[in-house]
Amino acid sequence: MTFWRQKKLNELSHDEWESICDGCGKCCLHKIEDEDTGVIYYTSVACRLFDITTCRCKDYQRRIDKVPDCVNIKKLATSRFKWLPSTCAYRLLEEGNDLPLWHPLVSGRASSVAEAGVGVASFAVPESQVRHVEEHIIQWLE
Repeated sequence: MTFWRQKKLNELSHDEWESICDGCGKCCLHKIEDEDTGVIYYTSVACRLFDITTCRCKDYQRRIDKVPDCVNIKKLATSRFKWLPSTCAYRLLEEGNDLPLWHPLVSGRASSVAEAGVGVASFAVPESQVRHVEEHIIQWLE
């Protein structure tokens, strides 16, 4: 089923919206925005609710209440999607692109994200082990 090719993001059902997430975990990494330039820097520091092993939120349903600066992508203005990594399915679809071959909706396997090396499990650092987030800035090899 290719509903993502037939509908705009704002037309997706709840279940369709949730299935668009590939589970890479990149949106759960802390980011730093340069106030002067607007450039967004990713870090390897994972949110305290992020389970590095599974690349999933430990309390997805209550994440906004527990982590006030957690961004609800569904409520994020599409003009702010630049905050999302270029591999993010929501950003790709909003920009008129298709899902990559490694996306679970295309491959039929959740494991394809890790197999493609897109997930953050191999390098994410728990927030509890970090003193200075800015010392953990990374660059994506995309």
